[in-house]
This record gives sequence, structure tokens and C-alpha cells, in this order.
Amino acid sequence: MAQSAAEKSGINTALGVPPKTEDFVKEAATSDMYEIESSKLAVERGDQAIKSFAEQMVADHTKTSSELKQMLTSSKVKAELPTAMTDDQVEAINELKSMQGAGFTKEYLSQQEDAHEDAVDLFARYGSEGDNPELKAWAEKTRPALQHHLEMVEGMNK
Repeated sequence: MAQSAAEKSGINTALGVPPKTEDFVKEAATSDMYEIESSKLAVERGDQAIKSFAEQMVADHTKTSSELKQMLTSSKVKAELPTAMTDDQVEAINELKSMQGAGFTKEYLSQQEDAHEDAVDLFARYGSEGDNPELKAWAEKTRPALQHHLEMVEGMNK
């Protein structure tokens, strides 16, 4: 499932243009997959503060994945659910798998900050002007939790 060129290049973000429904679903779903996978590694490899944050990421992103799947299976949203992360996300996970200790923690938090900045932007753009009312409402409802995740990781990154 290909992403539109404008969304993939970042031009939509720069212009504040909402993603197409298919792009939003793809990005939200693969972002959840990445969050869950990277945070499972952090539960294994992080100190107590990292483990606590990572456990919350696994729980929260598992919940949003489930909610998104429900909307797609109920036929309220017409889009295909991706079955795998993007190549960049797989590369980021592989980088984390090769690390331990303080290096792992620093890289995990850096990746989490970037991922949540992107997610907050994506959900804000779709929540304000998305073309599917059901998905738009869900994006608006979900964005504050993503913003909270971003604020948490920014605090941990200081």
C-alpha cells in the first residue's frame, strides 16, 4: 500500500495539509506497530524509568491499534490496514536491537521523541480536516494522549 507522494515527502506536513484517509490509516497503523515493537525492547533493556514509560507505550498503542482495526472492520472507514512497518521503522528497530545500556536508552528516547512529534502532527492534521468523520473524531480524541507521550519523552530526554 503506497503512501501518496505529498504525504511521504513531508510537503503535506510543511503546508499543514491533512493526509488522505488511506495515508492516515497507513501512518497511524505502522506508527503503532513501531511503538509497540520498540517499546517491547525497551521493557527488556531499559532501567526502571524507561521500562515504566515503555510499558505505557505498549499498552496505549495496543489500544489505539485495536480501535483503528475496529473502525476498519466495521466498514465505517474504507482503507486497508498495513501488515508491516515501513522500511525506516524496521531499520530503527534493528538499530535498537544492536544496542544495550545507556546507548540503547539514548537512542530509544530519541526515536520516541521523533515518532511522537510525527504522530501528533499527523493526528492534528487529520483531526482538524480529515475527510472521514468517524476517523476524524477518533484522531481528535487520540491526539491528546500522543501529545502527553511526547511531553513525557521530552522530559526524559533532558
